[in-house]
Amino acid sequence: MRSQYKILAIILSLLLLGGCAVNRATSQIMPGTDLDVLNKFYVVKFIPDGRGINKLISNRLNEMGHPATTGPESMAPEGIDVIVTYKDKWMWDITMYMIELTITFREPGTDYPLAEGNSYHTSLTRKSPEEMVDEILTNIFSGNTDTQ
Repeated sequence: MRSQYKILAIILSLLLLGGCAVNRATSQIMPGTDLDVLNKFYVVKFIPDGRGINKLISNRLNEMGHPATTGPESMAPEGIDVIVTYKDKWMWDITMYMIELTITFREPGTDYPLAEGNSYHTSLTRKSPEEMVDEILTNIFSGNTDTQ
């Protein structure tokens, strides 16, 4: 009887630990969208974001050769090609870490999504916010649609 409890405990432990090692990185470009013709990007600061993820996105876009600025939605400059929005989700596991980030490229004026990328990493596969931003933007611009 005791060995049955041990086996059950081991199986439950493995199931719980296995659930902690999930990661996913996806992107999609909407049909008819040509990212090569998009030059000026404006990253809208997500109001609840107190960690400066908008600046990380803007800085990485600039490093990749895509001129970008950032600020509140109401301050979007004239003549931009893409409005960039994002949503970050944070979790606690001994320390706070970003578990998920979604970045969406939108058409100015219509808010129509042009491309979107997502990065999801649980505690055991966690990445820094900079790495998650880079993962998403690299996938979007390279056309990678799904990586695990």
